[in-house]
Amino acid sequence: MPIQPKFTPVLLAAAVLSVSLLAGCGGGTAGQTAPSAGDGKQAASAPVTLSFLHWRGEDVKSLNGLIEKFQQENPNIRVEMQTMPSDQYQSGAQAKLTDGSSGDVFASSPGAQFEALAKAGLFTDLTGESFLSNFNESLIGPGKKDGKQLAVPFQLVYNDPIYNVKLFEKYGLTPPKDWEGFLALCAKLKEAGVIPIAFAGADIGPGQFMNTMVMNNLPSDDAFVQVGEGKAKLTDEWWVKTLSQFKELNDKGYFQPNALGTKDAAAGALFIQEKAAMLASGSYQLAQNKKQNPNLEQKLLAPITVAADKAKYEGVHTSTFLLAVNSKSKHPAEAKKFIEFLSRKETAGTYANETGQNVTVKEVQYTSKELLAAGEWSSKKTIFQPRFTITNGEIQKAVTGSIQAVLGGKSPEDAAKEAQAIVDQQIKK
Repeated sequence: MPIQPKFTPVLLAAAVLSVSLLAGCGGGTAGQTAPSAGDGKQAASAPVTLSFLHWRGEDVKSLNGLIEKFQQENPNIRVEMQTMPSDQYQSGAQAKLTDGSSGDVFASSPGAQFEALAKAGLFTDLTGESFLSNFNESLIGPGKKDGKQLAVPFQLVYNDPIYNVKLFEKYGLTPPKDWEGFLALCAKLKEAGVIPIAFAGADIGPGQFMNTMVMNNLPSDDAFVQVGEGKAKLTDEWWVKTLSQFKELNDKGYFQPNALGTKDAAAGALFIQEKAAMLASGSYQLAQNKKQNPNLEQKLLAPITVAADKAKYEGVHTSTFLLAVNSKSKHPAEAKKFIEFLSRKETAGTYANETGQNVTVKEVQYTSKELLAAGEWSSKKTIFQPRFTITNGEIQKAVTGSIQAVLGGKSPEDAAKEAQAIVDQQIKK
């Protein structure tokens, strides 16, 4: 007969403890909420490498410094950063995120990209995370869907054209308060031999400049949402008017020659070299302009496309660079810990002042003239970027494409009809 083992009370307790520990190491059941980031001060229990995927290559130097500080605080977590050009990121990020090999932490644009990634189930729900209290609650709405906080916007951008303060002073110009005043300003600059508006018609220009051009033409703030639902059309008066005003600026020579063929870097160079008085981009470009021309004095203005007493808005804002945790990540707790670190006011302040980007984190102290100039707009009446209310990528392309069509010679009416045909196709799908 085999000898039966005898357990002393001590051995029995050790066995029970061993079984309990083994059970606690299991992978859990499907559908469990990912572990919370907590207070961000506990080190990971085992060495982990996080992938951080985004499109802002110009921020890499600053982020590398912050990552080094994070790794010192969390010696068992390593962060590897990967960036893609912004146009490639819009089209290619989802494929990289889907298999979970890239982007434990990743950035998303609001609007169409956010909606596509949410539909693909690539966001981890951040609702209830303690670090959300670090953000200005009124600015993180673009990261919400169906009552859940799927991502947190990190940057606050004003999508208003930039102007050269010294050139305006030289010719006795001030930001106009109506459309006739804006046209008169452009005319005076052109007569002086200065390009009124540097416009990147080949890539980002239509998507950026359309926001201030349409903000006061909109019949309602959700007009583009209604277009996507079939309740409004791009052939309606408000969009045809906006296209007509684009055409007017182009026909009068207030953009540089071949604006339709000009890319972002070339348009920016015209402004940086002070050949153009305005740049149709946004506050995100202020720091880069200053870096390349330290003598530049810059502020923001927005064209008012209606009479002064009809203007609802002074400019446009966007909460963007939405930080998120990939639902495919094998390290969600560590990924949340990294976002918690970035959301601290000291960290966000360093990032803001080193990159020239305003942020959505509360109580951040700005030190540069460019950030303070953008910060002036926090007290103005601004609308959330209209382009990002278009949640269908093909419709968004149709809208910006109609601007390019007008610059290419089509009538506003024909360009609007062609764009609406694409909208109709998307609605039927």
